[in-house]
Parts: sequence; structure tokens; C-alpha cells
Amino acid sequence: MQSLVEHARTFTEHVAANAKDFERLADGQTPEALFVTCSDSRVVPSLITGARPGQLFELRTAGNIVPRYPGRDRPTGEAATIEYALCVLQVRDIIVCGHSHCGAVGAILRGDDLSAMPAVRHWLEHSTDGRTPPADAGDLPGAVQAHALAQLDTLRGYPAVRERLADGSLGLHAWYYEVHTGSVSVHRPERGTEFARL
Repeated sequence: MQSLVEHARTFTEHVAANAKDFERLADGQTPEALFVTCSDSRVVPSLITGARPGQLFELRTAGNIVPRYPGRDRPTGEAATIEYALCVLQVRDIIVCGHSHCGAVGAILRGDDLSAMPAVRHWLEHSTDGRTPPADAGDLPGAVQAHALAQLDTLRGYPAVRERLADGSLGLHAWYYEVHTGSVSVHRPERGTEFARL
């Protein structure tokens, strides 16, 4: 914790050295994309993409899960974040980024007993709703990639996403980030479910 405190204490020096960039941020944000990824501390969107402050609007959930659109009766933070990104910030792209060594997808794939973590169990069971395509138990990368594609399907059920897709002003993308190498693969729709390295 102390290293984080020390960095926060001296961060104003970095801001002062880049004053013009940070002054522009005070006027508002115009991110290029909504980046949906896992809460995993090893996945750092700005590090992966080289994004500067203000370029990415982020949604992080356990297992980069996008829950089904809840409607007005059960609002969720995830749905609010997605709608705000599309309706107010007018992002042009949504990236769902899965990653290697994903504990959430691994637990789903293996059928782990999560009874000691009821909130995690409920999140994985309810939010995936059986939508992660089955994969070979030894093929975690394939399962994570299939899982990312399943989240894109869920996003297509959001009214704001449907509207923007219909008018051609939104792109949906699935990425796979390999923690131990730093490589990123992207889904190529023309190749079915195949992912190819950037």
C-alpha cells in the first residue's frame, strides 16, 4: 500500500509537467471506446492499448461479464455504464477483452464449487446463464475467447447497442490478452470464431 500512497502523493508533479493535457480533461471527456474487461489486476487497459487519460471509458467486472439488459425494474451499474458510454459519450467502439489465466472463466469451465463465495457463484451462474459455449476442459484460452464472443451477443440485446449498430455508428470487438506475453489477439468475424494476433 505504501508504494501506492507515495505515487499518489507525487502525482501532482506528473500533472504539472503535462498541464495542457490535464487542463483539457477538465473540460470533459470524449473517449474513443468503451473497454469491457475483467477486474483482474494483471489486465491494465491503458497499458495494453497505450491509451492516454480520456481515451478509454472502462467497465470492469469479474470475468468481463456483461449481464443481460435489466430493463427499468432492476437497474445495474453495468447497464448504466454501457448506456452512458453510448448515449452521452458517443463512443464509436466497444471492446470486450478476455485474458489468459482468467479465474472466472476457469471456474465456469471446471465447474468449481463456489459455495464459499455465494456472490461470485451467483454472478457467474446468473450472468452467464449457460451462454459460455462448452470447450475442452484443458482449453482455457479457447473458452475465454468463446466467452468474450458470448458477451458481444449479450451486448447486442441492449437497446442503445441495437440502435447504434443499426445506423452503422458502432463497432463491436472481441479481444484476447495474454498476460505472460503481452500479445493481443482479435476476433475476425470473417473467420468464424477464430482469433488472430494483432
